[in-house]
Amino acid sequence: MLRTHSARLAFTLAFALAWPGLSSAEISIVRADAYLDIDRGQLVSPAVLVVENGLIRDVNPESTPAAAATLDLPGITLLPGLIDMHTHLTYEIVPGWETEPVRWSASDFALRGVVNAEKTLLAGFTTVRDIWALGFSDVALGRAIERGWIPGPRMFASGHALSITGGHCEITGFAPGVVEGDFRTGVADGVNEVTKAVRYQIKHGAKVIKVCATAGVLSFEGPVGAQQYTVEELRAAAEEAHRHGVTVAAHAHGTEGIIAASEAGIDTVDHASILTEEAAAILKKNGTAIVPNLYLVESMDYDLLPPEIAAKSRSLDPKIIDSFQMALDHDLKIVFGTDSGVYPHGENAREFAARVEAGQSPIEAIRGATVYAAELLGVEDRGRIAPGLLADLIGVDGDPLDDVRRLEQIRFVMKDGEVYKAPTQ
Repeated sequence: MLRTHSARLAFTLAFALAWPGLSSAEISIVRADAYLDIDRGQLVSPAVLVVENGLIRDVNPESTPAAAATLDLPGITLLPGLIDMHTHLTYEIVPGWETEPVRWSASDFALRGVVNAEKTLLAGFTTVRDIWALGFSDVALGRAIERGWIPGPRMFASGHALSITGGHCEITGFAPGVVEGDFRTGVADGVNEVTKAVRYQIKHGAKVIKVCATAGVLSFEGPVGAQQYTVEELRAAAEEAHRHGVTVAAHAHGTEGIIAASEAGIDTVDHASILTEEAAAILKKNGTAIVPNLYLVESMDYDLLPPEIAAKSRSLDPKIIDSFQMALDHDLKIVFGTDSGVYPHGENAREFAARVEAGQSPIEAIRGATVYAAELLGVEDRGRIAPGLLADLIGVDGDPLDDVRRLEQIRFVMKDGEVYKAPTQ
């Protein structure tokens, strides 16, 4: 089935004229020049996919259903829909961002997320792990997408991130009594409060838990990277979340917090900005995945940051690249994530080139946004192009292994068998 959700009438009309009748087809055929076999790291040509009821029914079959509507994509290479493991769809660094928590309601944040969700989907990301939002605005956004009310990626939303009192993921910088938090908003000290905060986020729809193991950049506390949660508190979060079948992401810039999160059984260490040989060895021993964010180094708009926050960000920039290269040297599990919202939404795919320029191979960068991400999310229905998996597909011109920047110009997006973006004829 095909639906177009773009508000641009010209695109919608051109699309309908190009592929008449496809909108009502339960079975459709997508033909392209090639598709990327993620596991083998090779292009397979040609690409003929039979899609039925939101799933890939067959790949390059000997024959195709005669009555099926066909979508021809000459010059296009198909890939599985991409997965971004670190987004903030309801959040943006724009003028006045520091005071939004006292000026905006959860509804404001959710409605902003509507715009950013569509940008993200049209950029080729059909699944995201959205970690940290106020007032469960991310959960509401994800439900609206699931219900078909708005276009957007499939979301694994966290609700509120867990923070120590005055820590990175609490709203700080205001006078006493203004935006004070408790376990409901993720502010939790000690094992018992952490456990309660995890339960509360899951009660209200969280599909992943985020904990702030260290101090961060975009908050009025410091020093950047200092450990905040103890190993015992982090272990409590991991154990409680895992009892509910929910994974845990730890915001961790500094070395001590990275080590503590890994030893506590946290599933991913996000940022991992200050690695050492010891920390890398512990991550490797425990099988802990990392979700670094390299594009931020070149995309951060320092003019939008207060001086003390800008200074923290600049101090981390060289360490981020060095730590990524150390992770490559130690063959750590490296998964794709961008911290979208800190840079403009829709630019997620620019992370690929940043990783390749830092030494990662194009296929490994793409695997980080497909099979590795799906594994960490605990889902087996996406991340590859294969029969029985979700018909979440994207298309680019030419070979993305030859030039990974091709992923920055997405020509085709299908999610759940529905086309959201395609080249017009």
